[in-house]
Amino acid sequence: MKGVIWLYLLLFTAQAVSGQYYLRGEIRDQSGRPLSSVKIKLKSKGSIPYASGHDGSFGIMVAAPADSISLFLPGYDTLSASIDTRKYQVLQLKMLPSTAQKYNRKPASVIPHAKRENELQRSVLGERYSTLRENDFINVRQYPETGYSLNVDKASYSNTRRFLHHEMYVPSDAIRIEEMLNYFDFKQPEDSLLRGTFHCRTAVTNSPWNNRNQLLFINLTAPRLNLDSIPASNLVFLIDVSGSMDQPNRLPLLQSAFKLLVDNLRAKDTISMVTYGGNVVIALTPTSGAEKQRINEAIDSLSAYGDTPGENAIRVAYSIAKEQFIPKGNNRVILATDGDFNVGQASEKELEELISAYRQTGIYLTCLGVGMGNYKDSKLESLSKKGNGNFAYIDQLREAEKVMVKEFTQTMFAVADNAFVQVNFNSKLIQSYRLIGFDNKKDAEADSISQLEGGEVGSGHGTMAVFELAPRFAGDTITDRILAAIRLQYKKPGDPNSWQQNFTVHYTPQLLDSAESSYRFAASIVAFGQLLKQSLHIGKYDYDQVLQLAEGAVNKTDQLQNEFLLLIRKAIKVYRPEKEKRN
Repeated sequence: MKGVIWLYLLLFTAQAVSGQYYLRGEIRDQSGRPLSSVKIKLKSKGSIPYASGHDGSFGIMVAAPADSISLFLPGYDTLSASIDTRKYQVLQLKMLPSTAQKYNRKPASVIPHAKRENELQRSVLGERYSTLRENDFINVRQYPETGYSLNVDKASYSNTRRFLHHEMYVPSDAIRIEEMLNYFDFKQPEDSLLRGTFHCRTAVTNSPWNNRNQLLFINLTAPRLNLDSIPASNLVFLIDVSGSMDQPNRLPLLQSAFKLLVDNLRAKDTISMVTYGGNVVIALTPTSGAEKQRINEAIDSLSAYGDTPGENAIRVAYSIAKEQFIPKGNNRVILATDGDFNVGQASEKELEELISAYRQTGIYLTCLGVGMGNYKDSKLESLSKKGNGNFAYIDQLREAEKVMVKEFTQTMFAVADNAFVQVNFNSKLIQSYRLIGFDNKKDAEADSISQLEGGEVGSGHGTMAVFELAPRFAGDTITDRILAAIRLQYKKPGDPNSWQQNFTVHYTPQLLDSAESSYRFAASIVAFGQLLKQSLHIGKYDYDQVLQLAEGAVNKTDQLQNEFLLLIRKAIKVYRPEKEKRN
């Protein structure tokens, strides 16, 4: 109960920082749809304009507990009101009649398998996630080829862990199964010897939740950079120090995280630091990685205050990265925030276009998310993809160590850009297929090479993708047949040419119980994610069965895999409280 009260106060009470108040809220229309790019003016700020984000949210530092607000958006009535800046504001704009007519049209198409009315929609107020549509089965004869992007993103798993550790329901759109798989290491020992090319392993097993179907596992491992020849880094820390970051699990956690990274810097690496909160500050001019004390002192000096001028801060960070650009080096901006930032006079669409323009310069973007209660996952996911980079969610210091130290080369050193996979299925063997996860991409039926945008892959990173297959001949014992052809396409950093590798999947199905433990463990992650999402495809498979499958596959010496067992038990406690009472 204390935790609930604390969260309520966190979300609805303004934070007094240095004698100021942090006004937060959201703007919606009459149907509850969030309104972006609404011009916001406060009486206390004079003519200074602010704007709502793509999810309708805003956050502004003000000096008094009371103020007057005015909202302006073409096609809507202007709204003016007196507000208590200490309270979370939910404001509504009324459509003009001419605008309302545009929304009274029938939809062009109906999305199949839309969320059921009785589906659980529990979430933490103020957090925002991209709306996901689960991939459905696709007829192979109509659409034999589909594709997916490779990336190193793992944020969804640590974010899911944070909810379950607090014994809370996980928002269904926060669960991205491909990122949950990304979180774990499915590489084999010999993968450490890979140089120059990707390695592919595949397996076909029965599906544990549908005995009529099968699972196809595609395990791709990226080439690994030689540690002795890892190029110099030009890193620009872009750190949110606004009022919303004044919590132990936000700015202080980030400070500890960045200091872990600093410990591994070399003399040839260059570090700069830009902060934004109230205004944009160059907190550390370009500094050699050998000057660790100076860098750590700059990190320790940070404190949270002010509002969040994200647009100008990003421009400054990229400007420094461009000035210090290292040809054939690792040039990267590392944005660390809870995502609750205004973008100044630019809309979020304009901000994304700005990031997209910078990606052409060879500068990557890594986004690190923190916080609880106003975390904007959708914002960070979008920015990282536009910036040809990756993002992670840091919920604890151990996760910071994993991202910043143990997996530093995977996260910070790209070996492939615009990497994506095309899979062409054999219609003689398979009736239909379903790609599990990757739900934020376009409808699988519309996939094509020209439409699929690839991702960044770091040194030595292993990805696991899982398809559910409906075989054409149920129970057939056909072996050594070609199930699918895999085409991997990517670019090497700094090389304008495209590279391609081809792999063949032989149809040699086996029982999941007899498959390698890595595939059994991957199947348990996929099943767990589907249960949390309340997938229409998981059937009557339950958490107890997931736990049994995971227990039989887990490596007892792997701390992360053992923690996964704990999360399943946490989920049983949260989603099946009646079982806990019986026990």
